[in-house]
Amino acid sequence: MLSREELREIAKMQGNGTYFVSLYLNVNPVTNPKGEYVIWLKNALRDAMESLDKNVLKKVEKDLNAVEAHVAGNRRGFKKGLVLLSSSGNSFWRQYNLAVPLKNELVVDKSPYIQPLLDIFEHYPRYAVLFVDKEMARIFVIHLGEITEYGEVHTPDVPGKHKKGGWFALAQTHYERHIEYHVGLHLKDVIKKLECFFKKEDIDKLVIGGSEDAVSMTKDLLPKTVMDKIMGTFHTGMFENNVEVLKKVEQVISEFEMQKEKETVDELIRRAMKNDKAVLGMENVINAAQEGKMMRLVFERDLQSQGFRCDLCGALSVKGEINCPYCGGKMDDVNYLVDFLAQKAVEQGALVEVVSASEGLKKAGSIGAFLRF
Repeated sequence: MLSREELREIAKMQGNGTYFVSLYLNVNPVTNPKGEYVIWLKNALRDAMESLDKNVLKKVEKDLNAVEAHVAGNRRGFKKGLVLLSSSGNSFWRQYNLAVPLKNELVVDKSPYIQPLLDIFEHYPRYAVLFVDKEMARIFVIHLGEITEYGEVHTPDVPGKHKKGGWFALAQTHYERHIEYHVGLHLKDVIKKLECFFKKEDIDKLVIGGSEDAVSMTKDLLPKTVMDKIMGTFHTGMFENNVEVLKKVEQVISEFEMQKEKETVDELIRRAMKNDKAVLGMENVINAAQEGKMMRLVFERDLQSQGFRCDLCGALSVKGEINCPYCGGKMDDVNYLVDFLAQKAVEQGALVEVVSASEGLKKAGSIGAFLRF
């Protein structure tokens, strides 16, 4: 999984006489039904070879070939966005297969070009998951639909329950206090490590799972800075695998996001009704996109729409024009107008937010956008 720490390390890299090739590619099969990104890449590589200084080209030619070969040989495994960073002179190669769309870019420079990856960290939340009981804890991160376990906190010497009766019962209360003391030390250690982890990884939200008692005790000990990030809790055992963890946490995230989505849709409709930098309906959104006004695109998850797309400039339309009103190119039928619109939003630096079914948004065409101006 892509991490901010990894990006920090990459950002420090300098060529010292060598160069880096950075490729960002929209490989979404919906918006590239005929593999158009391969054509774009071939053209970009050709332009680079023609425009680069001969000395620079000599240093990156191996990287350009490696990038092209990787795209050609791994097409079936792509998601929506592909990132390749290569520098043969530094024995450096990174690849990221992302579930979010990207703007096509090929950059050759003395350092890796990572601004689009930094934008992803800024725009897409990272969720931490803390599994905790009275003697151990596990920490996970969920980002872009992927889950990674980052480590464990284990306190093996926490005493268990006192099971003897008879005269031993006289010491039961004292023994229970002894247990609570050790559990408290364990949980404080867990929280200390969690705080360090938050500072290191820039976590946006936290979900806590585990036994009911442990979850409750942990919440009582959390500092306000961490407490404010909690979006939900759930009860579970400590030894779930990553797939099971992701499934349970996604339910908590879904409930939390539904409330946020409702607030977003309500604000979108309210501002659109006041003509306050917001629009509703497919045609209005497309017009805003064509004018470069989109700041955040919002549409319902199951929205499907047919329309038209210019084969030259990529302009979109819901009308059946034969020729593009902007460049005169041929307008082709497209069955996934929303996907093309989302890609255009990404290319303009706008956010894309997919929401659950909303009666208010559905009446307005199931799509809208907040505008920059």
